[in-house]
Amino acid sequence: MSRELTREEKAAIRALVVKWCANYDREYGCLPLNCECYMLGKCWTGAYCRYFREAVLPLDPALETALSGQGPAPETRPCPVCGRPALLDGRRRYCSEACARAALREQKRDYMRKRRGW
Repeated sequence: MSRELTREEKAAIRALVVKWCANYDREYGCLPLNCECYMLGKCWTGAYCRYFREAVLPLDPALETALSGQGPAPETRPCPVCGRPALLDGRRRYCSEACARAALREQKRDYMRKRRGW
């Protein structure tokens, strides 16, 4: 059953297409179809561009789960480093390995400052 997309879902889809879709060009739109990108005007769940569904949508797991119709969107919280949504998955706190490394580096830096008495 299809439903209308929320404003946040539309914005997330637009951001993913503009940033990550290899078939999208700002000047020409969808390169394989030689027309405006189908995903930018999307208002309802249901049929998605195949390339978007298989290559671009997995980059945002929360949006992927919400659009796939496999129940409600998973619980997320903001990443303490960058602010992007991070999935609540066990003890995981950060949205990516890069954010986890940055946080660890900052923790080590603070520890050494405290130890040196600065």
